Amino acid sequence: MNGKLRVAGIGLALSVMGGLVLLVVRPSLDPAHIRPLPLIAGAWLAFLAAAWLLRKVPKRTAVVLILLGGIGLQAVAVSVPRAYSNDLYRYMWDGRVQAAGIDPYQYVPTASQLTGLRNEFLFYPEAQYCVSPGYVSSHPAAELTAGCTRINRPTVPTIYPPVAEAYFLAVYYLHPADDSSMPIQAATAAVAMLVTVLLLAGLGRLRRDVRMAALWAWCPTVILEAGNNAHVDVVAVAITAAAILVLATARTTRRTVAGGILLGLAIATKLTPVLTVPALLRRRWLTVALSAGGAFVAVYLPHVFLVGAKVIGFLPGYLHQENYTSGTRYGIIGLFIIGPLASVVAVLVMTAIAVAVLQFSDPDRPWRGALYMTAGALAVTTPNYQWYALLLVMLVALDGRPEWLAFAAGGYYAAFPDLGAGYSVPGRVHDAIAYGVPLMIVGAGWLIRHQLASRAPMVAEPVATEPVVTGQVVTEPAAAEAVPPATEPVPAEAGAEPVGQEVPA
Repeated sequence: MNGKLRVAGIGLALSVMGGLVLLVVRPSLDPAHIRPLPLIAGAWLAFLAAAWLLRKVPKRTAVVLILLGGIGLQAVAVSVPRAYSNDLYRYMWDGRVQAAGIDPYQYVPTASQLTGLRNEFLFYPEAQYCVSPGYVSSHPAAELTAGCTRINRPTVPTIYPPVAEAYFLAVYYLHPADDSSMPIQAATAAVAMLVTVLLLAGLGRLRRDVRMAALWAWCPTVILEAGNNAHVDVVAVAITAAAILVLATARTTRRTVAGGILLGLAIATKLTPVLTVPALLRRRWLTVALSAGGAFVAVYLPHVFLVGAKVIGFLPGYLHQENYTSGTRYGIIGLFIIGPLASVVAVLVMTAIAVAVLQFSDPDRPWRGALYMTAGALAVTTPNYQWYALLLVMLVALDGRPEWLAFAAGGYYAAFPDLGAGYSVPGRVHDAIAYGVPLMIVGAGWLIRHQLASRAPMVAEPVATEPVVTGQVVTEPAAAEAVPPATEPVPAEAGAEPVGQEVPA
């Protein structure tokens, strides 16, 4: 297939993917009322086809295609309000609260102290989440005000770390009218494209194939969870990517400190980047640990001084609501063990992976050890939130083995398992399928790569040989006589080229 046909095929595949994404985020355009999962599966197939065709496109052309394709797909996702996640309304509210000079960890959204900050976009009678007068009267110590809002869990504090809160405030300042989710969606889409640029630059600096950046830029998870659902995880991924690229090429203490600070800021944006720590501690671990820990503590201290222990937010409550504390949330482990022992097994498995990464991972390729940790965490915890795989997608783009993207695709089956009455599986099983099948795909990919490597022709090392000289050559010097150094050239025999002399032209 020539280059023009490949480019045309890539354009067609991305167009199909964009159309399917549009049907996912705007179901009203779908006359057949297809469920989300088949549409998302089709988008994944189109994405894989485009990435496959990109392999033999010239690098400069590939870079242009990656950027234009990523921008076009993000524009499709941003063009409509969020589809399947309402977390962005909490982002908007936290930004509004901070702009009023109030610490975001101090009050819950429905607190009486924040009634004056309510607007008609986030608070209105027909909204999804309501606090009834009866609930208010039964919880007088909470100091709540009745009403309905778009914000999920309106009676609990925010769960997001300080750097994420700073991002929410920055977006609010960019668009203070606060009457649309478009600003937060566009900002997150822009951050996703920033990650694409970082990957292109970083892969080029590392002398790796820059085409692998398409695994991030065109991935359906990135398109849906950045441009449409606007998850702050994308910001954490951007900072983590910068930290990995800095630390992977760090040869001085200054760069190591800079990479460690970026790592600490990434963890203070969303806790998932902590999974990269074991791999990033393989080189100058003390410097990385101190700088990352210092940055993490520095951004938390101002909030600790203002609100004290409230800075923890809703994290403990989240773990309880998701049944991690009870040990009934683990999909794959839950097939064998349920209850507190399941949590113990989960901790032991993750500890074993972390120790193996610390001991054996390549310090020059920290993204590979981080990929193992992230995929292991997804397989152990089996979350129903598909955006948790965003960190994995970025690591796959750095590592260059696309079979690991099966974990990101499996997250959508965990989130949308309903395929109709005839195709449903028990609730406890579908999480195991969502993350167990990716484990098998990764295993199959390893076997295929191993077989291909073993069947590759062995290339013999070059062997030094003596030059072949025509004519009579003395192979063994006489042992009894010492050969005196020649003072005059020795004439060669007839028909033979002189050895050790210049041959006249």
